[in-house]
Amino acid sequence: MNRETINTYACLLRNYLTDLGMGEYWAALLNVIANVIVVAVVATILDIVSRKIIVQLFKAFSDKTKTTFDDFLVKSNFPRFVAHFIPLGLVWYLLPSIFQDFEPVEQSVHTLALLYLVLLSILVFRSLLRTANNYLRYSKEKYSDKPLESYVQVLMIFAWSVGIFLLINILTDFSLKSLTTLGAFSAVLLLIFKDTILGFVASIQVSVNDIVRIGDWITFSKYGADGYVTEINLATVRVQNFDHTYTTIPTYSLIADSFQNWRGMQESTGRRIKRSIFIKQNSIKFLSAEELEQLKKIQLIAPYIEHRERDVTKYNKATEADKSLAINGRNQTNLGIFRKYADAFLHENPAINKEEFLMVRHLPPTNKGIPIEIFCYSYDKTWVNYEHIQADIFDHLIASVPYFGLELFESPSGKDLANISLNTRK
Repeated sequence: MNRETINTYACLLRNYLTDLGMGEYWAALLNVIANVIVVAVVATILDIVSRKIIVQLFKAFSDKTKTTFDDFLVKSNFPRFVAHFIPLGLVWYLLPSIFQDFEPVEQSVHTLALLYLVLLSILVFRSLLRTANNYLRYSKEKYSDKPLESYVQVLMIFAWSVGIFLLINILTDFSLKSLTTLGAFSAVLLLIFKDTILGFVASIQVSVNDIVRIGDWITFSKYGADGYVTEINLATVRVQNFDHTYTTIPTYSLIADSFQNWRGMQESTGRRIKRSIFIKQNSIKFLSAEELEQLKKIQLIAPYIEHRERDVTKYNKATEADKSLAINGRNQTNLGIFRKYADAFLHENPAINKEEFLMVRHLPPTNKGIPIEIFCYSYDKTWVNYEHIQADIFDHLIASVPYFGLELFESPSGKDLANISLNTRK
């Protein structure tokens, strides 16, 4: 249907009312009102019908294809937004005919249509970004732990900036052609989006340098965060703590402050156990032959005691050491044999990774005794299992201490002090 035919139909009511003797102004006004109502009803019906048809076509198409991209398009309402362009196009085409007797009104409605077109275009662009984000995150494994939200937010900020400028330009004919105006506008944008720009730079560095991924376990004491990263976006990093609370961390803080990322441990061949037990210093002593014979009953260290005993005896004979005093020559101590027992126990433990570093050592004496540190790695890195393995090791070692004539250090309790006081009185 050409423009002349449309104009003829659009003036039917006006011509009819004029023929009946009504004034031209009122006839034209009623004609415009009637045209607006008719076009509004048609556009609404067209919008509903086209939306249903396009959505169903998209769903049918997505069900037949192997790719999931079109599925995410449907979920992000892309077909619904696209369907709105059809009634908008109809209204746009009919505007000159509807308001041919009221050109100023036509200009105003045309402006509104332009505003709606800009907003609709932004919504379509946002839908495409969300689709791309979901598709890459859930369909492409290599992007599942990348901060895609940051890039989506930056592009949306750019889209809204362009959209706001176009809206202002449509409403006021404002132009950014002069460099002075462009510079001022840029300064305002930099001031408004300072934190956003910092976050964007940080998110790029986080992604490029592989500092943090979604799913990483991080500890960030400054913000009280200790848990798994669930989201990385332009402004914040979201962490789900182990008590199921959430902590939000500014993205920029990931490169400005220090935090702990446990990914290296999770990707390694073992999880470190590093803990000490404290031995009373006055319980350490040289061992007599009878005590050594008793300790030989402990199967794990019997070969070691025998081998070490031969070396000590050989050395003492060679040096003619006076063994009437135990301090002369070489001797075995209960603490030394206990250390060897702890080392042998760890090597026999199937839960400990023997290919990783393994050591039982003395630490410098303290006012709480001599720390004997266990340093090794468990095969199982799952937190609960790791704690069970660690507890089993120290349960056994703590229970083993008395067999070597050693005592564990423990600060005196109120009952201990009461006993001391009672014994003093006696």
